[in-house]
Amino acid sequence: MKILTVFQHTSADYLGLIEDHFEGRNIGFRYYRPFTESGKVPPFSEVGDGLVLLGGGPWGAAGTRDAPSLAEEVKFTRACFMQGLPILAIGLGAQILCLATDGSVEKSPLVFTCDNAVRVDDNALNGFMPEEYPNPVYMRDYPVPPDYAKILSEDGQGRPAAFQIGDNVLGFTGHPGFKRGMAEDLVMEFEEAPDNSGTMLAEMGRRKVEIEDALVPMMTGIIQVTGLMRPAKKKGNTFTGIA
Repeated sequence: MKILTVFQHTSADYLGLIEDHFEGRNIGFRYYRPFTESGKVPPFSEVGDGLVLLGGGPWGAAGTRDAPSLAEEVKFTRACFMQGLPILAIGLGAQILCLATDGSVEKSPLVFTCDNAVRVDDNALNGFMPEEYPNPVYMRDYPVPPDYAKILSEDGQGRPAAFQIGDNVLGFTGHPGFKRGMAEDLVMEFEEAPDNSGTMLAEMGRRKVEIEDALVPMMTGIIQVTGLMRPAKKKGNTFTGIA
């Protein structure tokens, strides 16, 4: 069984609907919460078979309200990338990924949107990315992928909504497994919330089934691209998975 290292940046933002898809494929995950009082970014020696970087609500990475563990996470992500480990990065996580791979981050106010993203690469996620799909974004700042990244989809403003770096690294501005309850908890967890939170919570409820349905093919593509169903690679004389 493979085990993924998952970095949370808030209590409310977790894998969401993606958890069931991982569990159904016998892929485990271990949450790390560096934002808590006793939490910290683990040493690289503890990394599992892949890295997942989640969103951060009002935390960003462009200097206005940076995640407290930003520098350590960029370093950790860079090490994973250099070792060829699969990476799935969402929201703030996509910003951290860009900083770790010679991309950048643009300053942007905290927003809560759920527009459609449009596929711009017919082979995106090995052909499993829908032509259009709901793109729930609850995020401050915006990731700018490195020049060598492949753009898979764009949002309504023509910005990258999903991108691929190399063979097994994926970034998403929106959370493809986002739940309305996650957004409600984000609003409650922080003193800062988007002005349109009430309207967008209703929109998330309305689009619940669309989000669930779009995630089914996307997870097939995500698993294929990241190689998480392939046998674990060895690191020296030991497997990379966490015992």
